[in-house]
Amino acid sequence: MSSSEPRRTALDALHRSLGATMTDFAGWDMPLRYGSERDEHNAVRTRAGLFDLSHMGEITVTGAQAAAFLNHALVGNIASVGVGRARYTMICRADGGILDDLIVYRLEETEYMVVANASNAQVVLDALTERVAGFDAEVRDDRDAYALIAVQGPESPGILKSLTDADLDGLKYYAGLPGTVAGVPSLIARTGYTGEDGFELFVKPEHAVELWQALTEAGQGVGLVPCGLSCRDTLRLEAGMPLYGNELSTSLTPFDAGLGRVVKFEKEGDFVGREALQAAAAKAETDPPRVLVGLIAEGRRVPRSGYPVVAGGEVIGEVTSGAPSPTLGKPIAMAYVDAAHAAPGTPGVGVDIRGSHEPYEVVALPFYKRQK
Repeated sequence: MSSSEPRRTALDALHRSLGATMTDFAGWDMPLRYGSERDEHNAVRTRAGLFDLSHMGEITVTGAQAAAFLNHALVGNIASVGVGRARYTMICRADGGILDDLIVYRLEETEYMVVANASNAQVVLDALTERVAGFDAEVRDDRDAYALIAVQGPESPGILKSLTDADLDGLKYYAGLPGTVAGVPSLIARTGYTGEDGFELFVKPEHAVELWQALTEAGQGVGLVPCGLSCRDTLRLEAGMPLYGNELSTSLTPFDAGLGRVVKFEKEGDFVGREALQAAAAKAETDPPRVLVGLIAEGRRVPRSGYPVVAGGEVIGEVTSGAPSPTLGKPIAMAYVDAAHAAPGTPGVGVDIRGSHEPYEVVALPFYKRQK
């Protein structure tokens, strides 16, 4: 197999048998949609959807100094994460630029799983491998050791309960516990990227097909459908969740992205990027950079990443993500705009869509929040 051919997940044949439209995503052949992306999106909002996320990059960190090492390598306070819990964090360069946003699970006292975005998995692995020097800890590439299946939506707890005796009621958001789902050993995590309640199941690749089929059967009566990357994008956009390469990049610090809260200066010891990030934090207070906001279209034209945001004939920002919102029934976008135009309801803001200035309403993120 040539290196230019996309990688395939353990569920590849199953996706094709379901008639999925496949696409190359970060070097992986992934399902974009199975039928209507709007129907898939609405299923997750109202019932449940099933996703193959096996392209995500799992990196295991073990050793007596695993916690101290991750505190040094990442911007968050990973040492304070309890066993069985998870934390959203970032890995930054020495200049404060974001290399990736991550979820870190603490599996045991001295064992962590770092989950990176598919497009950045190698970058994160390389950075961690470089930064571990001098620590009693080991970084292991476990990308081939896991398949990852997500079941998301209001019906997901019921679907999963029918297949496991794990204590799902006691499993909080951003927690993970080992359990058996449909006879398959799994790490069951209450995490997701849709704005809904849901679970992500880390399993061995050889168990992926039987688990997918068991979940499909268990969800038949409540409207579970397989879902592709296309609706995953509109779901996360409505939920105001950033996507690396769109809202996050090496040219931005977490403070630029409005996510300064993930940087923990109070933790013990030095960490990569601390000095640059302290400067970025101070600058964000006195001279705020562009601010990430939501935009809702007054018309029907859809804004896309890179389109200029305008006001009074001047360019005041740039769209990072845009799509029709099935939940709101209108096109929506996330954009970085000058602080002077970032307040919700700021008048006169539009998006330049191929030379035409389309009016948009500035709103606070997220666009959608589920009822608890």
